[in-house]
Amino acid sequence: MRWLALLWVSLVLPVDPAVSGGNAFSPPETVSIPAGPFIRGSDRAEREAAYRLDERAYGHSVTRQRKWYEDERRRTEETNAFAITRTTITNRDYARFVGETGHRVPNVDIKTWKSYGLIHPYPRTRRHAWKSGVPPKGRSNHPVVMVSHSDAMAYARWLSKKTGRVWRLPTENEWEKAARGTDGRRFPWGNKFDPKRLNSHDSGPFDTRPVGQYLSGRSPYGLLDGAGQVFEWTASSAGKARYIVKGGSWDDKGCGICRPAARHGRPEYLKHILVGFRLVREP
Repeated sequence: MRWLALLWVSLVLPVDPAVSGGNAFSPPETVSIPAGPFIRGSDRAEREAAYRLDERAYGHSVTRQRKWYEDERRRTEETNAFAITRTTITNRDYARFVGETGHRVPNVDIKTWKSYGLIHPYPRTRRHAWKSGVPPKGRSNHPVVMVSHSDAMAYARWLSKKTGRVWRLPTENEWEKAARGTDGRRFPWGNKFDPKRLNSHDSGPFDTRPVGQYLSGRSPYGLLDGAGQVFEWTASSAGKARYIVKGGSWDDKGCGICRPAARHGRPEYLKHILVGFRLVREP
């Protein structure tokens, strides 16, 4: 009966060729990360600087009081060589996957959204919600959001089958190394926060933007949007049915949480307007 399901998708959930890229297919662009050590986490000085950034921006000390950055133990870690997508997966990328598989589109109903207990009102999700099987108009090159951890893994399995290569979510170590390099810098571009180098609430539009716009915010390996824009799912556990997300988002300011060392756990089922993903391709 699978052919019936796919026929239904083609009839009811058409994918706009302009969104999916037409008939041509090419996998997401990647940057190469060499094997070897890198400095992970933060020291006391970096955490203190992060709390002060937040305090100046918000006018309160909530991140300090809640000790948001205290589990960023600084240490040297090793990774194997890998490639990682230069940007997060976009709505255009995800549209082809939806069109070919009939996978559920990024969306969430009001009851589910309210059950998350988030501060963002439900109407704000509507600008990111897909309709009739396609992304919102004008957002094909924005990061795909409102995807759960399992949605991201399903996309990775599809891309692996389609390309004959192994694609997967990055581990926290892989993500952090790709985003900050090996020298333990505080941000992808260096140690000083600069709101013009990322999409955060400091100087951004309080919304997603097309990927890859902040070239001056690239990491030493050329990874883009490693700070701000959207949080990104990783393969690393944050406890029972929770996974680490990294990178900060367009909603954050300060921006202590946008540092590559910062780490945050989210439930695997969450479909948030602040969370997307990028993938690793194995050699």
